[in-house]
Amino acid sequence: MTLVTSIKNSMTSPYVTKQNESVSDDVVWHNSTVTHQDRVQQKQQKPVVLWFTGLSGSGKSTVANAVESKLLSLNKHSYLLDGDNVRHGLNKDLGFSDTDRVENIRRIGEVAKLFVDAGSIVLTAFISPFIVDRQQVRDLMDEGQFLEVFIDTPLEICEQRDPKGLYKKARAGEIKHFTGIDSEYQAPINAEIHIETANKSVEECAEQVVKQLAQRGYLHIASK
Repeated sequence: MTLVTSIKNSMTSPYVTKQNESVSDDVVWHNSTVTHQDRVQQKQQKPVVLWFTGLSGSGKSTVANAVESKLLSLNKHSYLLDGDNVRHGLNKDLGFSDTDRVENIRRIGEVAKLFVDAGSIVLTAFISPFIVDRQQVRDLMDEGQFLEVFIDTPLEICEQRDPKGLYKKARAGEIKHFTGIDSEYQAPINAEIHIETANKSVEECAEQVVKQLAQRGYLHIASK
């Protein structure tokens, strides 16, 4: 099996995302006195979602963690949403079927949007295997508030690492719907940041991401 299945002629998912029911007329949006721009000015950074996607074992969480450490050293405000950690709380009711994966990403997208509104740089480390679901999260954000970070690691390397022993279990049939084995992974077509990890250290990968943030103007804004 190849590393990924690139979907270049279709942006559709084989699974339909369940649409939210209409918000009740009794629920009214409350505008805060402190605005999004107030928070941005306070933090002196341009808020954005860094959406790390890739196969299990590709290094998403490891690289994202290293990036957050670098941002902290630069006195930037950030928060890392890790796939496994979120499943301990917010998404503990979801399994790993393709339908549940879609809902998992939908919820994370909404949480990430709140962090962006707060003025933070939010890093998310999720396999997020379907192009259409990642696009739906992008569509939640304003222009420039979503950067897709493709952690591109060959499947054979991911299996060699296998830090949680999941590939071994998937190959033995003990885990079903495992991405890259019996569940599809749709690689990003035009990710803003493309990290090929096979011949790079974690430090080099993290530095590449931070440099991209700096070059794109996310790490500093002019004061009023």
